[in-house]
Amino acid sequence: MSTGRNNKITQQIGEFLVSAELGKQGLIATPFAGNVPKFDIIVADEYCRTLPIQVKASNSDTWKTTATDWMKLRFNKETGQQKYLGPIEIDNPTLLYVFVRISQVKTEKDRFFILQKSEYQKVCVDDYCSWMSSKNWKRPKNPESYDCRPGINRLIKYEDQWEIIKETLNGLDKKIK
Repeated sequence: MSTGRNNKITQQIGEFLVSAELGKQGLIATPFAGNVPKFDIIVADEYCRTLPIQVKASNSDTWKTTATDWMKLRFNKETGQQKYLGPIEIDNPTLLYVFVRISQVKTEKDRFFILQKSEYQKVCVDDYCSWMSSKNWKRPKNPESYDCRPGINRLIKYEDQWEIIKETLNGLDKKIK
């Protein structure tokens, strides 16, 4: 059974794993233990360029989110069906997300997936629309639920893409000038 405490511990482990991995990449990273609403870690390079990063940690092969955080949906109470009305406009679309799959087996490595928030929005929209289309846009148990759980298979192409963090930090010089 998942508890709030277990979720906090999972998130804390994820933030420290990401910070440690960023250290291996030659960067300095500081987690904020959930005290900052829009990001979890600040990463800095040797030129003092800094970047916020959002960490999402999981002990399974999925990450829980809410479909309505990423897309417009309408629910028809009479039919019990949802209707997709397009993606929403998200704030901070270039914010970097690091998804951590925390291994529960000592012989397996933790896995990291790095992508922009806008790319994750597309993952969520594609995943949710694909699943809901297979159900004729009517959820079997709770028709009004917007539970969305993109799986690891949707994030594979972003695995270990640590260079995106360095490239984003390098690009900060261009934005400042």
